[in-house]
This record gives sequence, structure tokens and C-alpha cells, in this order.
Amino acid sequence: MSTITASPALSEASRLAEDGKLELAAQHVMGHLRANPGDPRALALLGSVAMRLGALGQSEAFLRQALAREPTTEARRHLASNLNQQERLAEALDLFRALERESGDPGTAALVAITLDKLGRNEEALAIQERLTAANPDRPAYWVGYGHNLRAAGRVPEAIAAYRRAVTADFEFGEGWWGLASIKQKIFTDEDIVAMREGLRIAIDIRNSAPLHFSLARALHDRERHEEAFTHYVEGNRQRAESIGYDASELTAEIAEVERVVDPAFIASLNAAPVGDATPVFIVSLPRSGSTLLEQMLASHSQVEAIGELPYIPAILRTAMEMATRRGRVTVPQIIASLPPEVATAMGQDYLRRAALHRKTDRPFFVDKLPHNWSNILFIKRILPQARFLDIRRPAMDCCFSNFTQSFSTAHASSFTLKDIGQCYVDYVRLMDHLNGVAPGLVHHVSYDRLIEDAETQLRAALDYLGLHWDPAVLEFHRLDRVVRTPSSEQVRRPLNRDGVDVWKPYSQWLDPLRETLGPLAV
Repeated sequence: MSTITASPALSEASRLAEDGKLELAAQHVMGHLRANPGDPRALALLGSVAMRLGALGQSEAFLRQALAREPTTEARRHLASNLNQQERLAEALDLFRALERESGDPGTAALVAITLDKLGRNEEALAIQERLTAANPDRPAYWVGYGHNLRAAGRVPEAIAAYRRAVTADFEFGEGWWGLASIKQKIFTDEDIVAMREGLRIAIDIRNSAPLHFSLARALHDRERHEEAFTHYVEGNRQRAESIGYDASELTAEIAEVERVVDPAFIASLNAAPVGDATPVFIVSLPRSGSTLLEQMLASHSQVEAIGELPYIPAILRTAMEMATRRGRVTVPQIIASLPPEVATAMGQDYLRRAALHRKTDRPFFVDKLPHNWSNILFIKRILPQARFLDIRRPAMDCCFSNFTQSFSTAHASSFTLKDIGQCYVDYVRLMDHLNGVAPGLVHHVSYDRLIEDAETQLRAALDYLGLHWDPAVLEFHRLDRVVRTPSSEQVRRPLNRDGVDVWKPYSQWLDPLRETLGPLAV
């Protein structure tokens, strides 16, 4: 008999956790542990509950204690998931691989492929996904994962075929339809629209219905049925917003604190010796602002390597926040100001070690283009003093509307209402304006509109800021053969164009909430 079934407290904790009552579940487990110190099943359960609560450091500690006493497969799976959420990808990969070898479970093999892809090891991930789809042709999720990697590698016709296999296996599978919708081609047929409507009619899980709404909206947009398309964009976003409860005021308050406490003296305190030999270049922006285009251009330079959107800065900051908040509430500026030099250096070294897993050259500059790092600039400067920052800004109406029409995950939660994405844009501009005032030259700004009209002028200024010579190859960016894992993967393989300009105008009559939030930025 297992400890959980034998213990009323653990049985009740398991039930509470299944019902989503995680704090209560943790209290029951801790009560059991006070009476039964070191019980490995209780420690493993507490580790899984802590992970769901977002306390990843504590979760890892509990899981490792459990494994030291009783190395169960379930606890190892939880630890692998924990490490993956902490973006400690090499460690997670080793555990997932060991678990897959022992079980032969295709779901674990899929996790190995996902982790390899996150590490930039596209060909290895594709090989696993080819085997998975061949052995499990009725599993739409495997076809979607395969399609995503084919698309990133530039194999778009094969990606389309993979997405088609997904929706053939299950016409209700929203992510398969969104895979097709996100390709910048008019792919959908009238028969597809009928199938998507039927999928929406029977869909219960918002993980299917939300992307179905976005996909149907894209198909209707392509047919210039804008009013009907807009209703589906609104509904898809509404479903996503209701499931997470995003609060835009938290970001606004964070930027307000930066405006209050970050002055030239604060900036001066961030100066220190470089950490490591390479110079990381962070392209920062809101999503859908042209960051992939700018990255592709820089990657064409002989001294620059682009390695995608790395999750490591947010992960390192999250760990620091988790440790600090154990002693009480703390803000990001307070974390930055209180970091001892040796801790800041260790964090910078940790970032560079993780980034090195993605590097394939020894070029002196590498680009990390995770858009959300715009709000992490000061933290990055503290742990990587040599870092450089390129902000690419797309006009507000185009940028915000493009976010609103993209089927994003919770990582881009501000995109789910017009007011929230507008407020996020306002806060982003406020931060950039403040940094320009207290730290002139810390961030170099690139205009998306000017970049597509006069790329050479914009790129020469950006390269001057980086201290790099002019390389005409940056103007031939579309010839560069590399894996691109963003919604713009097709666009950056074409010469410059104006396809992303004025995308909001057919929907203008429904965008008053966005205009009102943006105020004078609404252009």
C-alpha cells in the first residue's frame, strides 16, 4: 500500500491538488511531514504542489529530498519538468532521455524533442518527431510539433502537410489549425472554414476552441470579411484572458517604480567589468515589432551570431525573485540594487553558460532576441555589464493589433485585450523614455518603419552603436540559411516589403479601446 493511500492527510492533499486548491494541499502535506519527517511520498507530493504554485526552487529541493530516499519514476518526471520550467535545459534533457530509455513512452520522447528544439538542436528534434509521427499517425500533437520544426527550418510545404495531418487526425485540434493560420500565405479553403466551424461547435477545452477562433478569424480576414473575423479574434482572446487573469496594473506599477528610483547614480552603480569574453546583444521590443527581421539582418554580419529567443534572463530573474521574496515582498529594482557583486557575476556567468549551449560559432557578438527582455534591461546590465541593447519599435496601432490577432500563449498575456496590449505599449515607451533620460546611449533605438524603407541608414547606426564595421551582407539577410522559430519565419526569408504596414486599418471602427489607451501614441 502506498504512503498516499495509507495516509488520510496525503490522500486529502492529493484530492485538493487535483481540485486546484494548492495552498490547502501544501498545508496538509506539511502537517503529515511534521508527524512523519522525511516521508519520500510526502516530499514528492509537496514538490509537485510547490511546482504548480511556481515555487520552483523549493519544489526542486523537495523533489531531490524525495529522490534521495526513494527514486520513483514519478518523482523523476516531476524533477525533469521542474528543471525544464527553470530553463535548465541540459539537465532536463538528460532526465527526459533517461526516462524515455526506460519506458519507451512516446510522450516522453516528445518531451525530449521539445527540449532539443528549445536548445536549438533542430535536426535532432526533427529526427525524433519523424519517428513519432510515423509510429503514431493518429496523434495530432506530434504532427503539430513536427510542423513547427519543419517551418522553423524553412521547409514550409512540408510543415503545411504536417499541420494538415494533424487536423485530419482530429478536426477539433485547434493548434493544428493555428499552425496553418500562422503561415503567411492564403492557405485556407472554404472546406477548411466549414471544418473549423464544426470544430468550434463541439469544442469544450479552450486549448482547442481559442486557437480555432484565431484560425477562423485568419481565414475570414483573407476573404476580407473583417467584421466576422474581428468577432472571432475577440472571442479567442476573451477565452485566453479568462483562463489566466492578467493584471496590466502590475507592469504599470513596476515601470512607475523604475521612474521613481532609477536615476543616473543608480545607472552608474551597474557599471562593472565584463563577464566573459562574448558580447551579448539583446534585441528588445514588444512582440510583432520586427525583431526577427533585425535579428536576421545582424546575423548576416561576419562578427555576429543569432541564437534565437533565449528564456534564460527571465528564468534567472525569477529564481532571484523567489529567493528574495521568502523574506518578504521585494521589487525588481530592489533586487538589482541589493545584488552583491559576486552574485551578479555568478548570474551573468550562468546566463553565458546556458547561452553557449546554443552557439555554433566563436563570433564575438551574439544576439538574444527574446522580446520581453525590454522590461529586464536593468537586470541584464547588472549581471552582464558588457551587454548591448537594440530596441526596435513598430508604430503602436500596427504593433498592438498584430499582437491581438496572434494566438499567443500566456507568455504574452497582455495581448488578450485591446486595452491591455495598449497599456503594455504605453509602459514600454515610458521605460524607454526614462532610460533615455537617465542613461543616454544605454539603448539604441531602431524604427521599424524606417528600417523597411531605408535599411542601410538604420543598420549603419546600429552597427556603429555596437562598434562593428559595415558589412553589406546585412542587406542580403533573406539569403541567410538558419533556423527561425518565430511567427515571422517566412517573412525574413524574403526581401524587404511593406506587408506589415497598416494592418489594423480594415478593423479601425472596432479599435476605439486601443486608441483611447494609447492616446497620442495611436499612430
